[in-house]
Amino acid sequence: MNRRRAPRSISHSQRRGALAAGDWRQRNEEQWRGHVKAQAKEVEKDERHEQHGKETVPRGTCQTMCPARELQSRETQNRLHRFEMLAGTERDRRPKGDTLRAVKEYSRPAAGKDSTRQTDLRPPAVLLKTVCYLIDEIVASPNLHPWTEVYSFVFDRLRGVKQDMIIQRVSGKDCVAILERTVRFLIYASYRLCGEPLRFYDPRINDTHLQENLSWLLDCYKTEMGLHPNQEEFHALCLLYNLGSPRAAQHIMELPERLRSSAAITLALSINRAFLESNPVRMLRLAQKLNFLQSCALHRHLVTCRRDLLLIYSHGFSSRNCRFPLDALAQLLSLDTSLTTQLCQEYGVEVYQDNQVVFSKAVFTEPEQGKLHCKLYHNFVAEKERDLSVQNIIHGCA
Repeated sequence: MNRRRAPRSISHSQRRGALAAGDWRQRNEEQWRGHVKAQAKEVEKDERHEQHGKETVPRGTCQTMCPARELQSRETQNRLHRFEMLAGTERDRRPKGDTLRAVKEYSRPAAGKDSTRQTDLRPPAVLLKTVCYLIDEIVASPNLHPWTEVYSFVFDRLRGVKQDMIIQRVSGKDCVAILERTVRFLIYASYRLCGEPLRFYDPRINDTHLQENLSWLLDCYKTEMGLHPNQEEFHALCLLYNLGSPRAAQHIMELPERLRSSAAITLALSINRAFLESNPVRMLRLAQKLNFLQSCALHRHLVTCRRDLLLIYSHGFSSRNCRFPLDALAQLLSLDTSLTTQLCQEYGVEVYQDNQVVFSKAVFTEPEQGKLHCKLYHNFVAEKERDLSVQNIIHGCA
């Protein structure tokens, strides 16, 4: 009696190989057509979502610098800044908010929190008005101090302005005007607050926000049609602030010839080249031609530049019998003689009583970290601030 054999197991690859060539091709093509259809549906879905997103971009209706709902909430929680309190109520248990001085705070996005409420969003014109208020009445005020507190308040409120702009996808002239003033403020603050304790001013945080706003501004210049009369200024500031950056230099090279050949950008390119060539003498000489805000953008590179100059001279004039006039060195460093003497001492360079400098590569030393304070050598920049108001500097009228 013949026993029935158990069916032999067939692998997946064997089953696929058992299909006729035509059947396999037909099946494969059907699968591909199905995949293409699925992709097409997905693309169509994304396009509908994008179009829907464009139609539902929130448009703010708040006509005050601080939404009424937020002002009431902060009054109740006693979270008003002293710059926002109604005069005469500062000493009350719960001070009142001045509707003409209160400015919307920056708030971190949180789950379940609706940040698109129209009554809480300020339209572009109100945002620009808010920025101008912060500059004219807070930053430039001679009565509000210390300036570290002024900076902290304005920095936070400008973040709130930026947040409203992003939610509403603000563009156009108002967007450019806001970003230009924000960038000028952050550049000015990087100079004015240089050397302050980290609890009052963090240069890294300031730098991060400055780079973000500057990048957005330059993108506006590139993508938005129309005249932008301050393009030359901000392209030059970008290169001076980011001296030695290949990306910043590449950005300049991609500009139209009419911009690239402008006076401010040509000067910035020359300074950048001197920096890359390790030519601190030429760099400092060219820096004399910069205006005040441009010098603020450059100032963070001056410590390295002066250090390189002293190092080069310590090798080039290394001799016990060689004397270099202190006055000449002070002129090269763009410092007065007393600060030049102090700087030389920091790097181990000897200055004799007869105002002669003795360079030696053997005794050149690097100062201890944190010992050399950039702010002590700011006179090069400070001299250019004479007769300039902070208001005019940040509005671009200087």
